[in-house]
Amino acid sequence: MKKIMLYLFLAAILILAWLGFDVYRKVFSSYQDYSGKVVVRIEPGNSAASISALLYRQGIIANALYFKQYYRWFFRGKTLKAGEYLFEGPLTMRQIIQKLILGKAILYKITFIEGLGIDEMALIFQEAGIFAAREFILAASNTNLINDLDPEAADLEGYLFPDTYLVRKDISATEMVAMMVRRFRENFSNTFIWRAKDIDFTIRQVVIMASLIEKETAVRDERFLVSSVFHNRLRLKTLLDCDSSIIYALKKAGHYSGKLGWDDLKLPSPYNTRLYRGLPPGPIGNPGYASLEAALYPENTDYLYFVAKDDNSHYFSKTLVEHNRAVKKFIIDKKDIGFD
Repeated sequence: MKKIMLYLFLAAILILAWLGFDVYRKVFSSYQDYSGKVVVRIEPGNSAASISALLYRQGIIANALYFKQYYRWFFRGKTLKAGEYLFEGPLTMRQIIQKLILGKAILYKITFIEGLGIDEMALIFQEAGIFAAREFILAASNTNLINDLDPEAADLEGYLFPDTYLVRKDISATEMVAMMVRRFRENFSNTFIWRAKDIDFTIRQVVIMASLIEKETAVRDERFLVSSVFHNRLRLKTLLDCDSSIIYALKKAGHYSGKLGWDDLKLPSPYNTRLYRGLPPGPIGNPGYASLEAALYPENTDYLYFVAKDDNSHYFSKTLVEHNRAVKKFIIDKKDIGFD
């Protein structure tokens, strides 16, 4: 009987030793059963059991049961975040779990140039496979994000800051919109807010003005001159004559052909600054920092007109006579149409 008990004891010791070695090898040692790189997509709401099974199938962990139990014993209450994860080398289970808890997912670069509208931004997200355009447009209707800045806003046009963003593949449109509004707030500093009060502009008026400037010129130094033209015209209660606002209205109505015709200049829209005095009712795109700055700090000039030249810069004029000569030189004689 003593021999049997001894044999059983030794067997138990051997089993425990084997189990301990197996756990150490598969849990605490780095493991990799794949070559190159593996991308794993974890969907929102996936359980620890389903995630462990997925990681095992991909060759990232050596044992799904060990992973699940290790997570429950040592990381209970910690959430494994959804997203696309890149694995390109052997990791211990602790390292894998920490990667998932911290949400160190693959980040995709999304870049927006200055001046894009909500609809144009939405298409960029859709083409990148992040989310559908309609989801972004819907999320961009949440004006609660800017109520303190612009209580009159109908949507977030003008407040979605154009920049390069690094985003997870699974980011929601709501999260993305909130991130872009935060970036706007970071750039529209207290100095800008105080300056707006100095020139008797609301933040909304600043953003509208900046969106017009953004559409009229891509030359940084010219932005302050364009701003001076618009500010001078507002002061004199003269029509702004900004064709970009008409194009915006035509695009919103789905009637823009790619070129502004003479009939379009008669468009009965409050965005038609050739018919209605003052700023248009809302921003016509999302301006960048330079245009926001220019809207607040116009150059001190007497300019009232500007027209595009061959090199995409502009010629600025103080009088209508001078402007008409510039239009003839740079537009009519070039057999082109479209002037400011």
